[in-house]
Amino acid sequence: MWTERVRTAVLRHRAAVGVVWLLVLLLGGATAVLGLGRLDQSFTASGGPGHRANLAVQERYGNGAAVAPLVAVVTWDVRTRESAERLADALDRVAGPGARTVSYAGTGDEGFLGADGRTAYALVYPGAGKPDLAGLAAVEEAAVSLRAALRSALPEARVEVTGVLPLQHDSALAGPGAAALAVKAACALGLLLVLVLAFRSTLGVLAPLLLAAVTSVGALVLVEAVAGFAEISFVVVYLVPVTAFVVAVHRWAQPPGTADRSAVTGGAAGAAACAVLAVCPAAFLRSVGVAGLAVCAVGTAAALTLTPVLRSVAGPVAGPRSVRRARAFPAVGLVRPARALPAVGLVLLVLLTGAATQLRVGNPEARALVASGPARDGLDRLAAAGVPSGVLNPLELLVPEGGDAAEVAARAARVPGVLLAAAPAAWQRSGSALVVVVPAEEPMTAAGAGTVTALRSALADTGVLVGGSGVVDRDLVDGVYGLLPYAVPLAALAAFGVVARRLGPGPAARAVLGGLLAAGASAGALVVVWQWGPAGTGAVTGWVPLVVGAFAFCVSLERSAASASGGPGWAGGVAAVAGALAVLAVGIGPQVELALLVSGFAAGAVAAVASGRLLVVRAGVRPGVHPNWSRPRRSLPSSIDDRDHEFDRSRHGR
Repeated sequence: MWTERVRTAVLRHRAAVGVVWLLVLLLGGATAVLGLGRLDQSFTASGGPGHRANLAVQERYGNGAAVAPLVAVVTWDVRTRESAERLADALDRVAGPGARTVSYAGTGDEGFLGADGRTAYALVYPGAGKPDLAGLAAVEEAAVSLRAALRSALPEARVEVTGVLPLQHDSALAGPGAAALAVKAACALGLLLVLVLAFRSTLGVLAPLLLAAVTSVGALVLVEAVAGFAEISFVVVYLVPVTAFVVAVHRWAQPPGTADRSAVTGGAAGAAACAVLAVCPAAFLRSVGVAGLAVCAVGTAAALTLTPVLRSVAGPVAGPRSVRRARAFPAVGLVRPARALPAVGLVLLVLLTGAATQLRVGNPEARALVASGPARDGLDRLAAAGVPSGVLNPLELLVPEGGDAAEVAARAARVPGVLLAAAPAAWQRSGSALVVVVPAEEPMTAAGAGTVTALRSALADTGVLVGGSGVVDRDLVDGVYGLLPYAVPLAALAAFGVVARRLGPGPAARAVLGGLLAAGASAGALVVVWQWGPAGTGAVTGWVPLVVGAFAFCVSLERSAASASGGPGWAGGVAAVAGALAVLAVGIGPQVELALLVSGFAAGAVAAVASGRLLVVRAGVRPGVHPNWSRPRRSLPSSIDDRDHEFDRSRHGR
């Protein structure tokens, strides 16, 4: 087989191959770090009507748009003229240059007041603030300055500052508690233990880490090269290393011949599926596709060239001791689950996939972002005064030149679900004007999404653009998730074609079905744990299921290809557990969105190996038995030990 010829050539020039990959790791690593700025850091769905509106607002006014404002909460009697003037003056002075503010003091709209009549809130859009990492950091810093300045200017009032970004910032500052640190340490030690038990030597443990490192670096360099002429989202920074790590551990656990065949089959199938996503018009899907394609390409190259070199140094993989014991005493059986267990597992995967259909896309609800801190104090103060949390995600209406902002505000105020609509006189640029619309519900809720839809319909004939932080989730649903019914079947069909050519239609159908089940189950696990679970986020960050689903699909294809090629059954479990422990060791903490991501990766790793065992092994393809290859070259060895002995003879007989 051609892979055997490649392995022979690589081993003949192992020093040169090793140097090449070392240069990829070192020079590519430096290049990848320097090229991160090419990636789009806005985490917003481009191309939708909300995105176009936000770009226009950002261009004319320099702030706001997709960036949620700061919400200053003042408990004070602001109904008197003197108090209102002092509040307006304080906001103008402390908000900073270029900032836009709107409150009861400037509009007289009682929608800015709480039910107690003493608590008022003001929306403050800092002068600096764009929907990228640097712009968001500027807004977070502005929150601290605004809180201190308002408290100094209004000493007799109770002042808090909250908002979506301050809440997220406070969760990051909180850091993991003692319990979380203990769990992180346990996961890290567990990861080391799993690798040691699986590979049983220092070099055996380090080799998959090195394979994952060179794959990650090489893939990121390719992705950043594409980002030079196409919009690629920063989310690939999470997808690439996790996928590379799990695949590297799984491939390192395979015997040489099996590793080559499964790398070619799994890598080509994953690349074909990701290539379909890479040509999608939606930036998020394109980003996931490009990243997956790069990981598959670089990972396969590393498996065919670097892995033989590392094996020549580290020796063959012996496998866990329990697996060898099971070979010696086959009557005992290592894992002979009850007959009902596979059926239960399959039902669980199907149920989780069904739960994925109830996915609600959007940022987690404000109350779930952080349990305590200055921003949470402001949120609690709003709630105590009867002010709904929808004020944290207002909409902005860009009224074109010649339009009547007051009339637009009046029409918007009549839309069900709108708390208030105001047209500040100072919010005018180049003939255009801005109207702020405060919804009663947050945009990720069903009621909040309905408000956005109703508002767009009510203003459809006015030429008004509807933007603001509240439309980002709607754009993601319409512009990205709306393409999934077309993109997913095409990607699955592409993967099926590759696997069918290598393994036949039966194994290909099971492999692709297993990948789809793994992707769906990982998204369903996010729904059950976060959207419905104790955390009660109410929604799942929109890009997380896309990244996690692509990861689970590619890893499941890899596992299925290895199993159908005669790989050891324990390899998938080791890779899944190692991947889950690795991401949990890194990501456990108070940051809800990071916790969402790492729990999704962990669920995806477990779902991938579970679906592979249920749909490939139970279908009659057993480790060590040659499947129905379309053009088989030779019989496979009958056991892992035989393969390892063949490898030893090939090493020492040259």
